Amino acid sequence: MTAPKLVPWAEEMAEVFRAGTVGQFILHGNVFDLVADASSDVLRYMSLRDYLSEVLFAQYDCVLCYNRGSGLRAIKGRKEFARFLKMLDDWSQTNYSSSTLPRDPAQVFDLLDRFVRYCSRRTIMEDGVSREVPLRVAVVVEFAGFVVPQTDVARLDGGTSEILIRMFDQASDPTLLSAQSIGVLVVENLADISRLLVENPYFAKIHIPLPGEDDVARHLCFLAERYPEFRGLCDVPLEAMSHRLVGLSTVNQHNLVARAVQNGHRITDVFLARVKKELIEKECFGLLEFIESGTTLDAVAGMEAAKAWLRDDATLIRNGQRRSLPMGYLMTGRIGTGKTFLATCWAAEVGVPFVAFKNFRDRWVGATEGNLEKIFNVLHSLGQVIVFVDEADQMTGKRGGGDGEGGLGGRIYAMLAREMSEPSNRGRIIWIFATSRPDLLEVDLKRPGRLDVHIPLFAPQTEEERRVLFAAMGRKVDFPLPAEELSTLSLPFDMGGNEMEALMVRALRRYDLACAAGASLPSLRDVLQQVLAAYRPSPHSQHLEYMDLIAVNECTDSQFLPPNFRDIAPADLDERIDRLRRELRLS
Repeated sequence: MTAPKLVPWAEEMAEVFRAGTVGQFILHGNVFDLVADASSDVLRYMSLRDYLSEVLFAQYDCVLCYNRGSGLRAIKGRKEFARFLKMLDDWSQTNYSSSTLPRDPAQVFDLLDRFVRYCSRRTIMEDGVSREVPLRVAVVVEFAGFVVPQTDVARLDGGTSEILIRMFDQASDPTLLSAQSIGVLVVENLADISRLLVENPYFAKIHIPLPGEDDVARHLCFLAERYPEFRGLCDVPLEAMSHRLVGLSTVNQHNLVARAVQNGHRITDVFLARVKKELIEKECFGLLEFIESGTTLDAVAGMEAAKAWLRDDATLIRNGQRRSLPMGYLMTGRIGTGKTFLATCWAAEVGVPFVAFKNFRDRWVGATEGNLEKIFNVLHSLGQVIVFVDEADQMTGKRGGGDGEGGLGGRIYAMLAREMSEPSNRGRIIWIFATSRPDLLEVDLKRPGRLDVHIPLFAPQTEEERRVLFAAMGRKVDFPLPAEELSTLSLPFDMGGNEMEALMVRALRRYDLACAAGASLPSLRDVLQQVLAAYRPSPHSQHLEYMDLIAVNECTDSQFLPPNFRDIAPADLDERIDRLRRELRLS
């Protein structure tokens, strides 16, 4: 199996096959995209199926393709396949040569097994002498997850078991390898197919990545020739555009350009960002959300030590100093302390894509793992990205998987732990976990080398801090009072930013309803003061104190702690946490 100028994943596949020990492959990843064929003087883009049959298996005698939707068909070697079917009909009293081929997987794989073995022992007569002349045959199984889906071994039905046994038998048969027989399973996510195949050493796993920056640049030049109007609509140079479009499949790059050309849209930075966000989120089925913030860390009130640390790391990122960056951050603290806001403001200051995990869990076997696999593929393609995981204690699973979901939590944990500690990801994929209950997060995920820096956030600890935050929350909700006036109001009790925002919205509500009814009211300042005086603080003060104390306990650098927490002795801290845990009956 040789071909000139193969794409990297195909070259890897050819090298493995030339070693002569593996003849079965699982292609996974970006399998629905177009493949760039540069094996001739003319660059062309083709489907994966066509690339396999026309380029990678160009020297093969027969290429057969099967999926449950369109059935079995010969892409190359139709005459030889038809001759085999006629021989089989004569020998076995079947009727394959004159009727429609079966679509049922068990029947198809029985037929394929017979054909592959026939090709490996094919004999012809020359000058009255029988001579063995094997045929080189490749079998491509598309949408393999619908043929041999991931399921517990105990739940395998008879047909699937039979198919798997045939696959294992072919994979381990040295006769088929020497006869240049090759099998290819095509699946988007490894989690979609039987683990018995994925973990079998006779099946080589080949990952097809999303296009890199050089691939995107080549494709944009190709599109510029196809669409003469393209360059005239560009406000962004093609070189810069190729960097901006990393993370999009070749199909989606084409969609973006065609959309602009056919509708006469100017291709600006804003257009590229908006359409890229839309296309990737659709391709990920809503598993990732791209978040854009118009504010930097200047909008964050207080938290001076945390902001200073994050600004230093932003400088390292912009300067390309990946070796001195942490793998990730853990932001802890009671609800409403601004963990998400701090992360989004920092991402805007860094200037790299900022994505948030959405709910990737699914009730179907293997679907959650497949969702994570797809997310990781997109993250790797983006070049550099900040990944935000909110409510991390709920999202990331448990080491033992004892969550009543058939071990799903354990598999989620294992996939995340492996990805987060990959050394090549340092400075490329930057993780931010946020949670008010870091004690529920697995210790191994919180360790250095995964989440190196633990930043605790607290409600304002002094009167001055409360006034500064109150003025900042007024800017956030566009409260029509000057910050200087807001800072003079009397705050009746300790409160966090979420409570301040709620009180301001409540004051606006009372004021607007009165205005709509034509009633006379005091000034908006007096209305806000009345709302502050009438508000009842949270009855869950012990829960909030517990969240504060475990945030202190998780902190990795004392500079992040306010003085009143910084001086607590470790033994006293443990005693207070244990007492609250008992009183609140927490696990």
